[in-house]
Amino acid sequence: MSPLHPPALTGGDVYRIHWLLGTDRLLAVCHCGAEREFEDPVELWDWLLAHPEGHRPPAAAAPLPAGTPEPALA
Repeated sequence: MSPLHPPALTGGDVYRIHWLLGTDRLLAVCHCGAEREFEDPVELWDWLLAHPEGHRPPAAAAPLPAGTPEPALA
């Protein structure tokens, strides 16, 4: 990795904020995996720092029914 592209941070205190291109919205991603969109950056930070209050990690993929073959990986 070059100094311009350091390795991605991970851990219990890492939060990510993504600007949604073409909008005035921000996507907040908590270290627990919960995501939520905001227009107001103050509300975004209030939500992130209130972890775990109001946070629900993304739902795990539903298990395949018994006897269903696993999909092939590309």
